[in-house]
Amino acid sequence: MTATAAVTGTVRAQGPIVAWGDNVFGDVPAPNADFIAVAGGFGHSLGLKSDGSIVAWGWNDYGQGSVPAPNAGFIAVAGGIYHSLGLKSDGAIVAWGCGHPTNYGQCNVPAPNADFIAIAAAERHSLGLKSDGSIIAWGCSAYAYGQCDVPAPNADYIAVAAGRYHSLGIRKAIDAVPAVSEWGLVLLTLTGLVTGTLLFGRKGRQSSPAT
Repeated sequence: MTATAAVTGTVRAQGPIVAWGDNVFGDVPAPNADFIAVAGGFGHSLGLKSDGSIVAWGWNDYGQGSVPAPNAGFIAVAGGIYHSLGLKSDGAIVAWGCGHPTNYGQCNVPAPNADFIAIAAAERHSLGLKSDGSIIAWGCSAYAYGQCDVPAPNADYIAVAAGRYHSLGIRKAIDAVPAVSEWGLVLLTLTGLVTGTLLFGRKGRQSSPAT
């Protein structure tokens, strides 16, 4: 499930999308059926169909709702504020939108655009998780608070998520013994309930390790 500034949506296995919250940018388009994944941006939403196509609706002032052709072969979606991402079954990422007068590079997927298995999008940056467990980050040409500075060692990640000024990656736990570390602008390894979760990005208030 993903949340936006205006709306939250969830999908039930393969079926309709249920959405709630501010509806200023419109409803889920008909037919509301056969969805397998959803993602929300700031004012737009994305639904992935079982046939590999993406349905987009809502705010589209910067092209974030205009899925490029061919609209097929997608296996995952992610929504930022001014842009959207789609992951293809061949491991390539398709990015669209970014028509904002100030482009932060969040649609410029670095080469080689291959071997990705997961994606995440935020306001000014994007993340891609590679099959080798490394994270690729791009964008952040302005308002850079470290959210694109993936800490070393950049390996053994199994999931990614992106916030406005920070990024998250879940790493495989080693011998089930987590450690608390800090590097760069911000890093915190949480213990207990969220074993192995890493945070990197803007320095500020930090959460205490779970007990």
